[in-house]
Amino acid sequence: MVRAKKSLGQHFLKDKNIAKKIVDSLDAATGNILEVGPGTGVLTQFLLQRPENLKLVEIDRESIAFLKDTYSELRDPEPVRDREISLLQEDFLEMELDSLFGGNSFSVTGNFPYNISSQIFFKIIKYREIIPEVVGMVQKEVAERMASLPGKKTYGILSVLLQRWYNIEYLFTVDGNVFIPPPKVKSAVIRMTRNERRDMQCNEELFIKTVKTTFNQRRKTIRNSIKPLLGNRIYDCSFMDLRPEQLTISQFIDFTNELEKIL
Repeated sequence: MVRAKKSLGQHFLKDKNIAKKIVDSLDAATGNILEVGPGTGVLTQFLLQRPENLKLVEIDRESIAFLKDTYSELRDPEPVRDREISLLQEDFLEMELDSLFGGNSFSVTGNFPYNISSQIFFKIIKYREIIPEVVGMVQKEVAERMASLPGKKTYGILSVLLQRWYNIEYLFTVDGNVFIPPPKVKSAVIRMTRNERRDMQCNEELFIKTVKTTFNQRRKTIRNSIKPLLGNRIYDCSFMDLRPEQLTISQFIDFTNELEKIL
């Protein structure tokens, strides 16, 4: 059994069949893959078998040492089988990604630490034009919120903010007993694929504020939940008596455009 420890909220996957299934779910049409937080390398061992350029980003020094000791490809900086492979000791959340693969697009994968998974996805949104695909493991509840559709209880802030840029698929559920240490919750693997939206078609800052304001009081109707943003201003439309989980992304965009006119 590989040496493992819990770091930054991370639970390390030990089931190789599931690891291979995650890696096989990557299309990686760009020819470039970035693994975030490889830990003990359970995904890495299968990523190394693929033909794409591969970069690994790991913040933990002990994990870096373990990976280099375990995989000879990570010890030798020279090109391996006509492709680039490198291991970077950095904080993914602090990295500038524009030049990571020479300015080219890349896919992202990983067993994402539960306590920073949302931050990882918002980072990915920032670089959405060069990240067309993401396949990764997250907490099951987070995966459900990411992939949820309007009208469901799980549809919320994360659903709207991610789905405006990506199509999201809930691929499969993973039980806690395949991790070291076992988490108290189930996990799930998701796939994010860049959609056709290239322009926000509204004020993006106001869009985010509108989504967060309404969902922070999700039991209330839009008419009541939007009051902190409207103040004394009066606004009415066809969906003011609906709750935020009933609005599509397009409706939130239209709503934002209308609000901008009166704010």
